[in-house]
Amino acid sequence: MSEFLVQAGYLEFLLFDWLRVGKHSGADRETAGVILDMATKLAADSFMSCYKEADCKEPCLDENGVHILPEIAAALARYADMGLFGASFPEELGGMGLPQSLALAIYSIFASANISASGYTMLTAGNARLIARFGSDMQIETFARPEIEGRWFGTMCLSEPQAGSSLGDIRTKAVADGEDELGARYRLTGNKMWISGGDQDASENIVHLVLAKIAREDGSLPEGSKGISLFIVPKILADGSANDIAVAGLNHKMGNRGTSNCLLNFGEGAGAIGWLVGAEGQGLAQMFQMMNEARISVGMGAAALACRGYRHAVHYARERVQGRPLGIKGGAPVAIINHPDVRRMLLQQKVYAEAGVALCLFCADLVDQPGEDAEALLGLLTPVAKSWPSEFGLIANDLAIQVHGGYGYTRDFDVEQLWRDNRLNPIHEGTAGIQAIDLLGRKILNADGRGFTLLRERIARTAQSALSLPSWKAEAEMLMAYWDKVEATVEGVRAMPGTRPFDDATLFLRAFGHGVVAWLWLDIAIAAEAMDERRPVADMGYACRFFMRTELPLGEAWLRLVDEQSDIARSVPNEVFA
Repeated sequence: MSEFLVQAGYLEFLLFDWLRVGKHSGADRETAGVILDMATKLAADSFMSCYKEADCKEPCLDENGVHILPEIAAALARYADMGLFGASFPEELGGMGLPQSLALAIYSIFASANISASGYTMLTAGNARLIARFGSDMQIETFARPEIEGRWFGTMCLSEPQAGSSLGDIRTKAVADGEDELGARYRLTGNKMWISGGDQDASENIVHLVLAKIAREDGSLPEGSKGISLFIVPKILADGSANDIAVAGLNHKMGNRGTSNCLLNFGEGAGAIGWLVGAEGQGLAQMFQMMNEARISVGMGAAALACRGYRHAVHYARERVQGRPLGIKGGAPVAIINHPDVRRMLLQQKVYAEAGVALCLFCADLVDQPGEDAEALLGLLTPVAKSWPSEFGLIANDLAIQVHGGYGYTRDFDVEQLWRDNRLNPIHEGTAGIQAIDLLGRKILNADGRGFTLLRERIARTAQSALSLPSWKAEAEMLMAYWDKVEATVEGVRAMPGTRPFDDATLFLRAFGHGVVAWLWLDIAIAAEAMDERRPVADMGYACRFFMRTELPLGEAWLRLVDEQSDIARSVPNEVFA
């Protein structure tokens, strides 16, 4: 069944023939190939094998806590035995020392096999990395190392029932409770909602990273996001006793059902014991490291699910015999892959799914590169890497169902579950609207422009390379013309008054993402064309040309809508929504 997963050969091509990650990360192609093959085998044997069962047997809650599917717990134990929880951590912390790009490529394989099970690995790695950067030596030794080993799992506790993405409105309170070898100790009380992995019985302990506000002397809490601090709150304390954390309930989602998702109550008794990470009031800034890492991982998970749906659709289209070519009334039916409309749907899936993987690997490679330029470009592209694969990967999964026809929406075929699993990703780690405001506001309008300038320079370099190749001259000209339109739209948005620029921010994000993906497809196609014949890969040229000719015009339409500055959504009376 490994043929339905994100393909190791494609990942190897992207890493070493396109991104050339070995130049700055020291990654070795042969070693990486072995690791990717091992990951594929484990993913197929242990993760994919319980994919359907995890959808049917959701986590359950009783007086002993939350219980997840035993097969998922067993798969995660094998994952830990391979050392993969620590794949991207330095060897001095017990990790494998792999670059982030290779670690994310590994994650894509497991995400395509079983997104529910792989969610625990993603959260745990991000949790440990935050502690490793901002925590004290004792906090790193006590909490991060067991996570890197895969014995303990981690969570991120941000949202609250009354404050979803509006983190400045959180009300979880922290009251000082002395100090010990782990640092300043606090007692936490409050409620956290939508906590993936918030409780489970697959790990020895759970390390919660909790955003809360330190109470003033009169017991009041500071307003806004500047008063948020970050705390390490373990499920089980060092003496083996349970911390004051209760699971108030489970959230049952339409997909991704193998991952427990909890409402947690902190401090129903004396208060949950937690330790401050870093300085007071720095919690949100610290948490952004884990949030941004998770955003890229969410984008990769969405792309991985799209890849698997695409491969199922190709397999079905080759096997399913139905109908005859237009204009031919007799003879034997043909495989549906011969019908032009089916071929169009397959190509559309391919350009969405495989570009999503490439986009996220590109961002992970920026993490591996030192310097302010890489950091600025990563900041610009992170909202795109989260939102574009989430939106268009979901469309790819929708098309996979369509290719299957009536069989596609039955549970006998995986594509309906893949769609449901992927439907969560446009919401996970910030909706498209939130990512759009981040891109347009924080990263473009209110920034120094460095990230945008660096992106334009890279696009120009790709276009110049393509102009020297007769086969890609037209695509290069299309790409540069498109980005001239993006830049003109940005200048027009800068001139808009007040908050008006954000009315169409989501359309801008969508158009911006299409422009980035068009650039990536051309860059990938050039890299594929330059490869020697000893390392054959699937021809990327058709995918690039399809995207340029059928998708880029959609981006131009979205840009025109932004340029028009219509205020219809802002000005429509509330009575219309009756």
